[in-house]
Amino acid sequence: MAYKINDDCLNCAACVDSCPVGAIVEGDSKYDINADCVECGACVDTCPVSAIINE
Repeated sequence: MAYKINDDCLNCAACVDSCPVGAIVEGDSKYDINADCVECGACVDTCPVSAIINE
């Protein structure tokens, strides 16, 4: 899994609906990307603070 959500996440959930496989889930202090991620990158452009990074 190449995409991760860093601590800049605002918990706005903008990325959740953009994920075609439902791999973005609510975590304790921010949203997380789980192992279902297909690395399509759809979530990256929807994040208003660029908190989703490709590692």
